[in-house]
Amino acid sequence: MNIYVGNLSYEVTEEDLRLAFEPFGQVKSAAIIKDKYSGQSKGFGFVEMSSKTEAQSAIDGLNGKDLKGRALNANEARPRTENRGGRGSGGGDRGGGGFSGGRSKGGRGGGGYNGGGKGGGGRGGGYSGSRGGQGRGR
Repeated sequence: MNIYVGNLSYEVTEEDLRLAFEPFGQVKSAAIIKDKYSGQSKGFGFVEMSSKTEAQSAIDGLNGKDLKGRALNANEARPRTENRGGRGSGGGDRGGGGFSGGRSKGGRGGGGYNGGGKGGGGRGGGYSGSRGGQGRGR
C-alpha cells in the first residue's frame, strides 16, 4: 500500500523516511518529491509498504508525530488521476489560465502555454493557441 507523507521538513531524507516507517513493517520504497529544477524537497513524499495492515499501522502510529521538527501528515495515497493538467485550469466566464490552460463553459476560452479552452466564444491565448468557440470573440 502506498502512503502519502506530507509536512516534511526540507532536511528529511529518503533514508530518514524509511527508518521512521520500518518499525511498522517492511518498507518497499520511500521517495521524497523534489523540484525538478532546483532539487529542493517539495515537503512531501510517498512510502510504499508490503501489506495494507502494516501501512495502516504506520499511518496510525506516525500521523501527527514529529520528524525533524515537523508534525507528519500520513494517510493512504490516492491514485493519480488521468487529467493531471498542471497549473491553473480554471472555469467559469473567463476560461482557464496557467500553464496547461483549461476548459471553460462559456466565456473566453483558455490561456497559458498549452492554450486551449473549448469555451463558448472568445479567443484563447497561449503558445499552442486555443480553440475559441463560436461567440463574440474579441
